Amino acid sequence: MFSIAFYYVNKVCGWLMAVSMTGYGNSKLKSADLSVMVEMKSVNHRFSEFQIRMPRQLMKIEDKIRKKLASYIKRGRVEVFITIEGKGLVQRTLQPDWQLIDEFVHLVKEAAAKYSMPETVEWTEVLSRPDFIEVAEKEEENETINELILEAVGLAAEQLYAMRQAEGEELKKDLSLLLSEMEKGLSNVKALAPSVVEAYRERLERRMQELASSAVDKDRLEAEAAIFAEKSDIHEECVRLESHIQQFRRTLELDEPIGRKLDFLIQEMNREANTIGSKANDSKISSSVVELKTSLEKMKEQVQNIE
Repeated sequence: MFSIAFYYVNKVCGWLMAVSMTGYGNSKLKSADLSVMVEMKSVNHRFSEFQIRMPRQLMKIEDKIRKKLASYIKRGRVEVFITIEGKGLVQRTLQPDWQLIDEFVHLVKEAAAKYSMPETVEWTEVLSRPDFIEVAEKEEENETINELILEAVGLAAEQLYAMRQAEGEELKKDLSLLLSEMEKGLSNVKALAPSVVEAYRERLERRMQELASSAVDKDRLEAEAAIFAEKSDIHEECVRLESHIQQFRRTLELDEPIGRKLDFLIQEMNREANTIGSKANDSKISSSVVELKTSLEKMKEQVQNIE
């Protein structure tokens, strides 16, 4: 009940949210002659895929069923089970083969005349033979029945989508927390970055003093430090990573399928984190990068379930 209400409130208010790809929905509708039961569940998938199991008689409206599902689900594999009970969908009639029965009766009369036997036909035996009579099914072309089936599919899809929305909102909260952790880790990296070059300069000066008895060549020292500073400069990577984090937050608020966009941003953030770790050449920054990558791994796992 809560999930359906959640769906309609979101429709009316226009809330922006991430949508999960896993969910479940069901519905049951009845008419005078028919009962329709629909169950559906969805799981992660790269694209939109509907697997519909239903009575053969519904094949003529399968395209309408798929369009109904597509109006709720943009991505994910959805299994749909449609069960029909009652006599409203198919009309059964008895179809006798009169030509064959006529030939049988004529044969009985000929045999009676030829062998001086009474012309007796056991009609209960005749009508029980599948050669003489069969049960035929005639599909009812009833638009009311079709509308009932499509309505049941729509109700189940609404329930499934509402569950996907609710789970998506939880995923969004988790991702927002992980983004905050990344922002904290990136701040640590930016704070440590200036000291990396200075620490290298001090190490280089000590090394040069150990190798030479004379005074340290200040020009050479500054040149070596400048080269190291250029090679280990992570300012651009930090700016790009910060930009990706902000873009990730904005994408979470879009009212459209965002799973692929988020996955791409995670790849880009992971690339920048790797570059920072390799360029900085500092144990403290490396430790912060490990934390960044741990958060990214958790985010990647969560994003796999977002539509």
